[in-house]
Amino acid sequence: MSQAHEAIMLLKQQMQTVVIGQENVIDTLITALLTNGNVLLEGLPGTAKTRSIKALAKTLQVSLGRVQFTPDLLPSDITGTEIYQEVDSKPTLTFQQGPIFNNLLLADEINRSPAKVQAALLEAMEERQVTVAGKSHILPRLFMVLATQNPIEQEGTYPLPEAQMDRFIMKINIEYPDDEAEASIISLVRSEEISDDKQLSRVDPDHIFNARQEINRLHVSDEVIKYIVALVMATRHPERYRESPLQDWIHVGSSPRASIALDKCARAYAWLNQNDFVEPDHVRAMAYSVLRHRLILSYEALAEGITADQVINELLKQVASA
Repeated sequence: MSQAHEAIMLLKQQMQTVVIGQENVIDTLITALLTNGNVLLEGLPGTAKTRSIKALAKTLQVSLGRVQFTPDLLPSDITGTEIYQEVDSKPTLTFQQGPIFNNLLLADEINRSPAKVQAALLEAMEERQVTVAGKSHILPRLFMVLATQNPIEQEGTYPLPEAQMDRFIMKINIEYPDDEAEASIISLVRSEEISDDKQLSRVDPDHIFNARQEINRLHVSDEVIKYIVALVMATRHPERYRESPLQDWIHVGSSPRASIALDKCARAYAWLNQNDFVEPDHVRAMAYSVLRHRLILSYEALAEGITADQVINELLKQVASA
């Protein structure tokens, strides 16, 4: 086990001490961090979305910016703006950085702001820079957007455009914890009310970059690559599977970003499990988080109450692995 792997396992353990019953959320956040991607977290209120992100920032001891998205938010409220100042009695325009210039950016309830504000994140998520008044400003080397949204509140919300959804490497649906976890949560909160100075062991962020290098060197066979391509192609050409309802369920399939993301996430998942190569099972494990927000379902599927996860179930059933 490398030092980078030991550090990431410590990061996971530290987060698990303050986030109870959401192991899948922790795994997804760490996987996104290792793949230099962004994450969309969708869940009901009180499901530890914000808490998980704060725990990640606290353990890494990196800067966390938080933006509460509202209908009156402006793009400059996120990216920053140029302000007029006098320096040595001379008028000067100085760029004042917005909250996006942090290592982690929590975009809380991202679907509560109009498309113009949501679009302010596009360049940052893809290029790791923002352009203000014609000038490009580079974001920190370690940077990730973690956006949250509530799945049941529709009034006053603006659905994210497909182009922006595609830039999230993964989307995770967060469920309520089970009985045992709920009891543990009560005990945890009670102990925090008595003493809220819980110290988490610090994980050096440099280990993230070392881990990324190790993940990039992980072997992926041609057969596994063909399997990844076959899964994504099945979303675009569901008519190839005539005995399956896929062609009735899928209106628009996934873009090439899905193939890239599935390759990256499968390698990160294999590395986290101390494997030297990627297996089809690693691809299947990541398929839901990577594909569920990259499918546009047909009217028939929506009318029948079919979910994206059910479509992915059928995809994995129909597409033969390597």
